[in-house]
Amino acid sequence: MAIVSKNIPAPDSVKIKRALISVFDKTNLIDLANKLASLGIEIISTGGSAKFIADAGIKVTDVSQITHFPEIMDGRVKTLHPGVHGGLLAIRGDETHVQAMNENDIATIDLLICNLYPFAQTVAGGADFANCVENIDIGGPAMIRAASKNHSYVTVITNPADYEELLQMLVDNDGCALLDFRKKMAAKAFGLTAHYDAAISNWLVDNLEIDFPQHRTLGGTLSQIMRYGENPHQKAGFYVSGDQRAGVATARQIQGKQLSYNNINDTDAAFELVSEFDPEKSAAIAIIKHANPCGVAQGETLSEAYDRALACDTVSAFGGIIALNRVIDADVATKIVEIFTEVIIAPDATEEARAIIAQKKNLRLLLTDGLADVRSDGISAKTVSGGLLVQSRDNGNVDDLELKVVTKRQPTADELADLKFAFRVCKHVKSNAIIYVKDGATVGIGAGQMSRVDSSRIAARKAVDAAGAGGADQSLTKGSVVASDAFFPFADGLLSAIEAGATAVIQPGGSMRDDEVIAAADEAGIAMVFTGMRHFRH
Repeated sequence: MAIVSKNIPAPDSVKIKRALISVFDKTNLIDLANKLASLGIEIISTGGSAKFIADAGIKVTDVSQITHFPEIMDGRVKTLHPGVHGGLLAIRGDETHVQAMNENDIATIDLLICNLYPFAQTVAGGADFANCVENIDIGGPAMIRAASKNHSYVTVITNPADYEELLQMLVDNDGCALLDFRKKMAAKAFGLTAHYDAAISNWLVDNLEIDFPQHRTLGGTLSQIMRYGENPHQKAGFYVSGDQRAGVATARQIQGKQLSYNNINDTDAAFELVSEFDPEKSAAIAIIKHANPCGVAQGETLSEAYDRALACDTVSAFGGIIALNRVIDADVATKIVEIFTEVIIAPDATEEARAIIAQKKNLRLLLTDGLADVRSDGISAKTVSGGLLVQSRDNGNVDDLELKVVTKRQPTADELADLKFAFRVCKHVKSNAIIYVKDGATVGIGAGQMSRVDSSRIAARKAVDAAGAGGADQSLTKGSVVASDAFFPFADGLLSAIEAGATAVIQPGGSMRDDEVIAAADEAGIAMVFTGMRHFRH
C-alpha cells in the first residue's frame, strides 16, 4: 500500500537557523561558512569538514555532539543517526513529527551543504578494487536524499557553484530560503545521487563482466546548454559521462564558437574514424559531413593526406569537420584554412599551426592529447520510444580478422593494403556503405542508401565527379579496390563495382548467394576477400 501524504502545504520561505556541512570538496567552504555565521546561522559539521572550519576560526559544532556518539569505523558511521536524519526529515507542520522531535531531543536542520566522496575520480585514477569501494559514499547520499525529500522545509546544496546564489538569496530575504529555490536544489541533488549510484553500479557491472544487468542507468554531467538541437525548434544539452577515453567530450577547445549539437555529433564521428589509423605508421586525415566521411586518406605527411582526402569530394568538404591523427603542423593548417571548415580535432597542434588557425576566429579547434582507443570495450546506446537500445561498442579491427580469399585470383600486396584501409573506413560509414580506395585514399563513398547497388553506383558517380574536378581523364575508381560493410545479397552490387573499375573487393560474406557473387568476381578476374565481420552503422 502506498504511503499517502498528509497534504501539509509547504511554506513559501523558511528561516535558516541551523546548517549541517559535510563535504569532500572544500572549494570556497571557508567563505561560505563565514557568511553563514555572519547571518547568525548555527553550523554543525563532520570530521574533516569540522576541523577545516574550526581551523579558520569559525564557530562550529561537531556532529558527534548532536548524535552523542563518536565517529566510528574510520568515519564510515557518523551521520547515520536519528539526531541527523530526524532533523532533516521532520515535517515542521506535523504535530506527531514535532512531538517525536521534542521527546527525542532532535533539533531541526534547515540547510544541508554536502558533496560526495570522489568515486568516479578514484576509478579514473586507476585505483584498485578495495580503494574504489572505500570511496563509495554512504552517509552523504543518505543525507542528500533526506534533505531533498523534505525540501518543503530543508535546503540542500551539493555543488560549490551554487553557494553564491544561496548566500544572495539569504541576504535578500532576511535569512530565508524560498520554495522555488529549495525545489530547484532538490532536483539537482537527486540528479547527483542518481548519477553517483549509476557510476557505482556500472563500475561493478563492468568488473563482474555482466553484459546486461537487470537495471541499466546511463548518467552524465551537463557540460553545456546549446542554442538548439539538430534543428532550431529542438532544445539540446551536452552531457559528459566521465569516461576518460580521448574524444570530443574530453577535448580542450582552444578557439572558436561554441560547438553545436550537430558539430559534436559530426566531430565524434570524425575523430573515431581517424583514430583507426596508427600515427606511427602514417599520417591520416578524415573529412566528415553529416556524420559520414566525404574523404579519408593517409600519407607520409598530414599535408599529403589532406590533399588526397580533399580530392575525394571537394564539394562536400565545404563546411565539414576535419580530424587528424597527428599533431597539426603549419603546412596542413595553411591548407585547411583555405576553405570553410567548422571544426578541427587532433591530438595536438604546434604553436605555429595554432597561430594560422587563429586567423579564422570562428573555426573551432579541439585538442585531445591522444587518439580514441578504437579497440576498447564500452557500450553505445540510443533512445527508442519507451526504451533504450544498448550494445557493446563496435571495436572490431580488420588487423585482428582472419581474412579469407574466396576467388581464384589472390589480391596483390598493394590491393590488400587498400582493402584493409577501405574496410577500416567502411566501419564508420552509414549503411548501406560502399567505399572505393586507391593508394591509401578514398576515391568514392556511397553511404546510407536503401540498396547496396545504389550505394555502389553513387560512390562510382562521385568518383567520376571528383576526377572531373581534379582534371583526370578517367574515373578515380579505375584500378581501385572496394569495400562493403555487409555482404552483397546479389551479384548486381558487385557488378556495379566491377563496371566502375574495381580490381579487388573486401566484404563480410555470408549471403545465401555467396557462390553467385564469387562466380561473378572470378568471371571478371578480380580478387575477393571475406572478413567474416559485418560493420552495419545505422
